[in-house]
Amino acid sequence: MSSLSAVEVITAKRDGAVLSDEAISWILDAYERGDVAEEQMSALLMAIFFNGLSPGELTTWTDRMIASGERLDLRGLSRPTVDKHSTGGVGDKISLILAPLVAACGAAVPQLSGRGLGHTGGTLDKLESIPGWRADLTIKEIREQLETVGAVICAAGSGLAPVDKKLYALRDVTGTVAAIPLIASSIMSKKIAEGTQALVLDVKMGRGAFIKDLVRAQQLAHTMVGLGLAHGVKTVAQITPMDAPLGQAVGNALEVTESVNVLKGGGPSDVRELTLELAKTMTELVGLDGEPAQRLDDGSAYKVYRRMIEAQGGDPDAAMDQARIREMVVASRDGYVDTVDALAVGVAAWRLGAGRARKEDSVSATAGVMCLAREGEKVQKGQPLFELHADDDAHLRLGREAIANALVLVDEQHWVAPPKQDLIRK
Repeated sequence: MSSLSAVEVITAKRDGAVLSDEAISWILDAYERGDVAEEQMSALLMAIFFNGLSPGELTTWTDRMIASGERLDLRGLSRPTVDKHSTGGVGDKISLILAPLVAACGAAVPQLSGRGLGHTGGTLDKLESIPGWRADLTIKEIREQLETVGAVICAAGSGLAPVDKKLYALRDVTGTVAAIPLIASSIMSKKIAEGTQALVLDVKMGRGAFIKDLVRAQQLAHTMVGLGLAHGVKTVAQITPMDAPLGQAVGNALEVTESVNVLKGGGPSDVRELTLELAKTMTELVGLDGEPAQRLDDGSAYKVYRRMIEAQGGDPDAAMDQARIREMVVASRDGYVDTVDALAVGVAAWRLGAGRARKEDSVSATAGVMCLAREGEKVQKGQPLFELHADDDAHLRLGREAIANALVLVDEQHWVAPPKQDLIRK
């Protein structure tokens, strides 16, 4: 019987103390068992939100979350394993292209992914718009697909860091999602339990991201890199802009179609550029010289993509469903596009039906937004700016309201591309 109590642990962290390994292990284990009440853990999360966790506390916190479930054992594969994780954005379909591309370069890419919540899209939601494709695989199926195809994108499953799932749900309703130690431990506990040898983190920063400013983005990146290295995973991070949507398509089937276009050598230049940048980092991290640009241009990545979809029951040749209703939003005057607000576009896609407010909500495969004008571009009165896709009039009306202020026109061009951020290592 432990001499610790939840109130003592909460009070210590509230007052700025450093929690002992014993205290952290006890309270997480007790919370998972149901011996610590939701309101008590809520209080501890809020204390952490304001007072943070020391590096030692964070390592122990993450260790206990990993130890709460199973770990994938990917040793023995003929390929080196490397993964990528994005902290979430609008139009971020990079994983759909990147996993088969890096596999075409000789790596095994175990992309254990999630679903969207709020204005950010989920990789699994996007792929589930492909007829027949399934997200849930056994550990045996994951290993076999990594060996034979080289890439798998699937659900993380309930066995990886299960205490994190309880904590995340609680953070979502207590205003503590944005706490950097809690973000870092949530992401990294699952990625470490996944068993990959190397990991590249794509930390999104800007209007459409959870992290809005460079200082906090750097803090999160350094924290996650430190956790990865402390657990024996080669880890680097890259901060990338999320002020405007990535690519043109925002929505599930729409983003799959755009991803396939990139895999076939076309698609928006910003999606292609970021994909190649991350692929180069991933291959270098595991000692491969796979020439990602060549693998994208010669069709090798697209072939792996087709095999990956087929291996999970999907039909890569099936026509994607189309929304029942489409509506154009046009420019009210001549001008230059100063801002395309990623958050507003993401909320519009969500309101159109592409996203969910709660984890149990269903999503529309076909709803979403096509962004037809880019920041810095000159447009004329009446020119299409957005195309809204919805399944019914009620969702269309909500999407129309949300998109109303997503784009700002100015008389003179003064838009400047965001600066590139260096890789963050330790």
